[in-house]
Amino acid sequence: MDGNTDGHEAIWQIGVFDAHCHPTDIMASVQEITKMKARVLTVMATRSQDQVLVEDAARMYPGNTREDVSEGASRYVIPAFGWHPWFSHQMYNDVDGGAKATPSAAEHYKAVLVPAPDDAAFLESLPTPRSLRQFLEQTEARLTAFPFALVGEVGLDRSFRLPQGPSVVTEVMSCRCKTGGSEEEYTPGTREGRPLTPYRVTMEHQKAVLRAQLGLAAKLGRPVSVHSVQGHGVVFEVIQNMWKGHEKPSKRERKHKSHAHAHVADDGESGKVNDALPFPPRICMHSYSGPPDALKQFLGASVPADIYFSFSSAINFSNASTTKVTSVIKAVPDDRILVESDLHCAGETMDNLLEEIVLKVCEIKAWSLEEGARRLKDNYLKFLFG
Repeated sequence: MDGNTDGHEAIWQIGVFDAHCHPTDIMASVQEITKMKARVLTVMATRSQDQVLVEDAARMYPGNTREDVSEGASRYVIPAFGWHPWFSHQMYNDVDGGAKATPSAAEHYKAVLVPAPDDAAFLESLPTPRSLRQFLEQTEARLTAFPFALVGEVGLDRSFRLPQGPSVVTEVMSCRCKTGGSEEEYTPGTREGRPLTPYRVTMEHQKAVLRAQLGLAAKLGRPVSVHSVQGHGVVFEVIQNMWKGHEKPSKRERKHKSHAHAHVADDGESGKVNDALPFPPRICMHSYSGPPDALKQFLGASVPADIYFSFSSAINFSNASTTKVTSVIKAVPDDRILVESDLHCAGETMDNLLEEIVLKVCEIKAWSLEEGARRLKDNYLKFLFG
């Protein structure tokens, strides 16, 4: 790893772009963004309590143009609005053949959790489920208000178990980054600090919530940040079903197309066609944890969406063995890799984690720091803007 301090400073001058983070989980830390070295933070919403907080952060640090984001001297927040699979049980599905009437809380939770809970106290601790349809309408309004906003964080999680107790954190919990040296409160709704129950959200319900949000991203032509734990194959199947019939043609098929047809498909008219496509144009598998072989399906020649993969020190390099993630990073095409902090608190620690992952990626890819910073910057801008 390059130990040249001047070289490290060069990555900040070129620009470091955090593709996925959660500083609104400790809202007091958002004021630290203006002091950070990172140029852009892509801030994820995950649940009911943080949608407006992400919106507020984006208004505090607006990136109004591509030039702002690419070359601006300020610090910028790109918002992402979505509902995380950890909280998918909190919504009932009233879209695409879902519930015709509002279910009772007990009926809903017994239908979407496994094993079906019969603990009255636990059921009473869960929030009143909300309408998926209404959430999509609210999210569309937010996405429309922010033309560069993403859909995220969305996805699937096979390992997640619901925590005990109400979805409100009342105790003060320590923020492991500098926010004036004081302890700060987590935003309500987080799972932090609570023991886990045996209850999981059914995969079918998680998929329904994911499909609905991917459909919104497709409608508005927005990129998506996807969470996947022990579910990469299922995530791929969900997205693949959306693009069915729109796969890229093989070389043999392209040869048999008429020149006129190819001109319409590949030239300026393609923008009009793309507006109607039923799948998101760009998808980031955040803190990608799948094996190298699983990359092949996402990067297949027929895949019509641009799939990116982001990596973080906090998640991908948190275990003692880094052999798998090193192999994955080597295998990811140079133009499809992003970096992230995936941290809940803005400030110096977030900058440190970003620098660490940039250095790791450059080392694994055998890039100089300057080359790596420029590649990662270009990749982020293409992911965000197309």
